Amino acid sequence: MPTYEYECKKCGHRFEIFQQMSDKPLKKCPECSSAVKRLMGTGGGIIFKGSGFYANDYKSKKDNAAPKSCPNATKDSPSCGSCGANSGGGK
Repeated sequence: MPTYEYECKKCGHRFEIFQQMSDKPLKKCPECSSAVKRLMGTGGGIIFKGSGFYANDYKSKKDNAAPKSCPNATKDSPSCGSCGANSGGGK
């Protein structure tokens, strides 16, 4: 349910009220019973609940992010070329 802000045209009293979107705007000030006008609001804030959409939906899995290691690799040559790991190609 949105919060609407009103201001009295006579006394200048400003107040907020929770109303359904289908409710009609208020017409009387609660302080002096004069006419009120509904002010333009800043809109509703976004509320994120839960553990977060980034961690659950868009984060890549660890097994996809880790580079493959070559079982035949040596200290001098990290890519042997025969298995295709870390070489960008292979068989």
